[in-house]
Amino acid sequence: MSTLPLAVRDSATMLRRNLLHARRYPSMTLNLLLTPVMLLLLFVYIFGSTMSAGIGGGDRSAYIAYLVPGLLLMTIGSTTIGTAVSVSNDMNEGIIARFRTMAIHRGSVLFGHVVGSVLQAIVSVVLVGAIGVAIGFRSTDATALEWLAALGLLTLVALAFTWIAVGMGMASPNAEAASNNAMPLILLPLISSAFVPVDAMPGWFQPIAEYQPFTPAIETLRGLLLGTGIGNNGWITLAWCLGLTLLGYRWSKSLFDRDPK
Repeated sequence: MSTLPLAVRDSATMLRRNLLHARRYPSMTLNLLLTPVMLLLLFVYIFGSTMSAGIGGGDRSAYIAYLVPGLLLMTIGSTTIGTAVSVSNDMNEGIIARFRTMAIHRGSVLFGHVVGSVLQAIVSVVLVGAIGVAIGFRSTDATALEWLAALGLLTLVALAFTWIAVGMGMASPNAEAASNNAMPLILLPLISSAFVPVDAMPGWFQPIAEYQPFTPAIETLRGLLLGTGIGNNGWITLAWCLGLTLLGYRWSKSLFDRDPK
């Protein structure tokens, strides 16, 4: 069998394996999904009126529209922590070492984790988005093409951070360390423009919020769904995603190809 069909076959097998694991042990995904859901409900129903006044809106619905795109990106960052933990478990339980000795395409082990994790992230985004719609989020001005572009953006961001999470999982000595190492993936959205505009933050803090991958992705998603200005954020987001995907892939591959000690 030639290389490409072998890679596709083995990657599909690894994808099935990872999806079965996720189905049998859903607690990790559910626990990570609770964080953006709880933040969504907290900021809408506890701080919504105050925050909407702060961003120039007249009522809570204005803040819901502002908040939901940021929480969708935060959902991706949250669910990829489970990827790091899953990869770390495979490393420490010896299954990766076993795969290295088998007659399978070497890249299929990583691709199975990545594709399965991206699918889980998108499902999680859909669930959080459904909750957002249920509590009042509306995107009446977005065209079908803009919705498709928004889905593509979310998938691209999920792919980039999943590769980074795979590298973190492979580099961690245990599952607890993998979870701790991946915490920036959920902390970065907290210091982005997800909850308040960057220009409303203290001057010394604004560069921290502005020059990171989540803020331009959030602003691009807002532009697609709400019709706000995107500016250069689309290109910046694309550059971040491609750079992080390449970095995560090279990092993960080098760790996977490394001879076991």
